[in-house]
Amino acid sequence: MGKVIVITGASRGIGAATARLAAERGYTVGVNYLNNRDAADRVVEDIRANGGRAIAIAADISMEKDVISLFKTVDSQLGTVTALVNNAGILERQMRVEEVNAARLQRIFEVNVMASILCAREAVKRMSSKRGGNGGAIVNVSSAAARLGSAGEYVDYAASKGAIDSFTIGLSKEVAAEGVRVNAVRPAFIYTDIHASGGEPDRVDRIKDTIPMQRGGQPEEVAQAIMWLVSDEASYVTGTFIDLSGGM
Repeated sequence: MGKVIVITGASRGIGAATARLAAERGYTVGVNYLNNRDAADRVVEDIRANGGRAIAIAADISMEKDVISLFKTVDSQLGTVTALVNNAGILERQMRVEEVNAARLQRIFEVNVMASILCAREAVKRMSSKRGGNGGAIVNVSSAAARLGSAGEYVDYAASKGAIDSFTIGLSKEVAAEGVRVNAVRPAFIYTDIHASGGEPDRVDRIKDTIPMQRGGQPEEVAQAIMWLVSDEASYVTGTFIDLSGGM
């Protein structure tokens, strides 16, 4: 059976690094993106240039209809999904909770929580032995913010990742006997574009001296952990977390 992986938010950062690594390891890759078609195409081109197979798929995964369409496209063009990486996530400008409004909360929770649950739903429908599937693996990209709280910066983002942690535990138990493993990674202080969305593109450099390892992490380091959890080397691992935060 061919190995087919869907990676949400795969046009940049951790998602793009994971897409490239997955292709190196023999996966056919569905590169999901929202707006940046050029960036997604570059990831696909890199994969194809190295002999891999990938397609870019536009979908706003905060919309249920787009999630359904995404997986149907994968079904028809790539085959049945065997791995899902729920990587897409957003944060907004740094602010205290007293300044947060409902519109901001809705945006964050729709992308960071609802979208991951909906994508996992579609993956489980295809992977679960209860539904005739051959099993599979789901990796949710949480954040060390779920443990640390991100006070004064992104408490709402941290709360959304806390929800992902709870979801990871619950879903892993729900589908463990059906051949589906569900785990999460909790990165922090990684050099990606997401910090610019919060209004501080150099945030990692500001913080790095407070990190026990005295440096920020790279997307490729997170991708390695994700792909280990996806792989057969983690065949007895479910409902667990890998923290990638330099010791924080």
